[in-house]
This record gives sequence, C-alpha cells and structure tokens, in this order.
Amino acid sequence: MSHIVGKEAYKSLEDRLNRFPQGAPTSETLYQILSLLFSEEEAKLAALLPVRPFTIKRASKVWGISEYQTQLKLETLCSKGVLLDLTENEQTTYFLPPPMVGFFEFSLMRTGGHVDQQILSQLYHQYLNVEEDFIKDLFFSTTTKFGRVFVQEGVLSKENAIYVLDFERTSHLVETATDISLSMCYCRHKMHHEGYDCYAPMETCMTFGATARSLSKQGYGRLIDAKEAMDIVHMSYDYNLVQCGENVREGGSFLCNCCGCCCEAMTTAKRFGLMNPIETTAFIPIIHEDSCVKCGKCQKICPIACIEEVPNDKDGTKLEPNPNLCLGCGVCVRNCPKKSITLLRREKQILTPANTTHRTVLMAIEKGTLPHLIFDTGAYKSHRAMAAVLTVILKLPPLKQILASKQMKSIYLDHLLASKK
Repeated sequence: MSHIVGKEAYKSLEDRLNRFPQGAPTSETLYQILSLLFSEEEAKLAALLPVRPFTIKRASKVWGISEYQTQLKLETLCSKGVLLDLTENEQTTYFLPPPMVGFFEFSLMRTGGHVDQQILSQLYHQYLNVEEDFIKDLFFSTTTKFGRVFVQEGVLSKENAIYVLDFERTSHLVETATDISLSMCYCRHKMHHEGYDCYAPMETCMTFGATARSLSKQGYGRLIDAKEAMDIVHMSYDYNLVQCGENVREGGSFLCNCCGCCCEAMTTAKRFGLMNPIETTAFIPIIHEDSCVKCGKCQKICPIACIEEVPNDKDGTKLEPNPNLCLGCGVCVRNCPKKSITLLRREKQILTPANTTHRTVLMAIEKGTLPHLIFDTGAYKSHRAMAAVLTVILKLPPLKQILASKQMKSIYLDHLLASKK
C-alpha cells in the first residue's frame, strides 16, 4: 500500500509542475526521475508550493509548520538543486523552477551530489531523447519560445553591426549581468554518462543575476566576472558552439554554448526540422555562388545540418541554407575558407518578449495555464506581483487579450481590457 501512497506524492508533484507553462508530461520515466531527486516527503511538500516566487512565511502557511522548520526544509531542497533561493535587495524568496530550463539541468551542472548521476543521465536520455512527449511539450506547445539564438558578433559586417540591437548581442547580456555563474554543461555531462564524450569543453554554461547567486551558493556553479565570461564565449566560438539564451530583451537568466551533437535544442532542431524549437536570430546567411567552391565545409560545420545542395540557374547546383531551418548563428560564416558567406537581416521581424514576466505570461496564455499563474497558491497576495502580470496582459495585442480573458473568466480583467479601449 505504501508504494501506492508514494506514487501519489509524485503524481501531485507532477500536477504542480504542469501548472507552469513549461510542464512535464506524465511518464513512468518521469516518476523515476522525480523519485531520485525528491524524497516522498519532499515531493508532497513541493507539490504545495506556489507557482511564483514565495517567502518562508508563505511556505510556512501552505505547509502548516513553523517558519523555522520551513526554512530548514527549503534549504535542503536548495542544496539538492531542485529549488532556488533568490535574493534581491536583501529580500529572499524561493522558487520551484520548471524541469527545463531548471532542476533537470541543475542536477548535472556539477559532479557528485546526492544522486547517482549515471542512473539519472540514463533516465533523462529516456525521457528526453527516446520518449517524445516532453521534448514536444517543451519546444512546440507554444508559439512563444523560451529560448533564442544569439548571432556570433564577430561575423557581422560593419553595416550589419550598426543595426544589431543591444539585446541581440551576447556581449550585452554578459556585460550588464549583476552576477555570473559558470557551470558544467548539462547536455554534454549527460552524454558523458551515456558513453559519448563531446569534442567541446564541459564548463561552458552560464546563469545570471539572482539565479547565478543561488546556484553558486549551493555549489552548482562558480561566480566569474564579465571578462572571464566573454573569454568563454570566444572560446566557444572557436569550438563552433551556438549561443542560446532566454528569449527576452531584458535580464536574461542563462546562456548556453551549444554543440550540435549533445545539446537538446540543437538535436531537437535536427530531429523535428520545420517545427523550430527555439527562436532564431534576426539574420540569415547568404552563400555567394560566384566565389563559393562548394568545398562542403559549411555543410559539415552547421550545428543543425541545414545547408543543402540545390539546383542553380546554370543547370548545376549550389549550396544554400534552408531559411526555414537556419538559426542564423553565424557558425558557417566564421568557417568559410573563401569568405563566401555573409549575413543579411531577415525580412520577417522577430518579436522578442520584454522580460521573463512577459515571456511567461505569453506562454501561459498559449498553453492555457494563465489562471494558475494569476490565481496562484497565495503567491499573488502581493499587489505588486499581480500588477506586473496584469500590466503585461493589458499591453498585449487584442487577440492575446481575448485568449487571456477567456482563460481567466474574470469580470475584473474584462473590465480592465474594456476600459483600456
């Protein structure tokens, strides 16, 4: 009977995870993953936590135990990398992150720890790379993507460089970050335990701000300065890695340096093609046929294998990136021995969410989880937090507002939207 009760605890945790836009489809493999990362008691407690960041006082009320006991349990969860303690302006809140980008990665962003990383890596491989439900839900369940690609700044022409916006630059993300933490790449670490050792360095993943402080405090990364961070970015260029970060204009929380063989976003892009798992850059490479010798290096080096041989106008063939697949990273430009590839700005404008709240609200509307975000387990007792979400909704296009209103079934929200008109 106890094993049934135990499974119920993890089922409750699954339900809690799926109240957030980035959820986790039910699977026997997911149950095994959660049972490795959380004890049964921890799963019961985590299932009760608010969706948005919360205080010790709030968790104490939700759990029905003293604030001292609550703090001890929260600190234990933080030490296991399944909970973040976020300190801003000397105020600490806690946050149960989604599986990805979240506690799945954190568990493999260092060696050792409280779990068998060999077994955990095998389970992650099964859940993410063999079963398809989680990856499809993560990358394709919303039109707003949680991640986006950064163009490699060194390959931009002087003309292009003038029109690159600050938020499109990796250097801007790094140089404006309050804190930077460097960790092991979850993807390459996972594949190491699967018996494959990547050509690229392991220590390349960065987090920023309060998340960086939390992970470094718990031993899941080490704090570095902006100079070292940019050195790692330039080293990653040399290894032909693609820079991927949070799909926001302000305050991005992470930067991954992704290889084409191990990293989830790149392998998913190759696996599912036209479904576009992450947002592209604003650029597209153009191969100039008059100087291209068709050596094929760009085809081999492309992290998602999107450069194809197609017919040209002279009864022959030419190399051309598939514009519907290309990420616009610039790796091919850096590697062309004849300098026959240049980047042009895409005709289609790419709209990037302003910040994490904006991105999360958009994804929640598209996923149908907006009510969970608004009417959280007491998390929005704070008028300021409620106001932040409602402000985002009021600035949305009319169609998104209608979707939000339908999900909320809220007379108050309908009134706000009507008065805005």
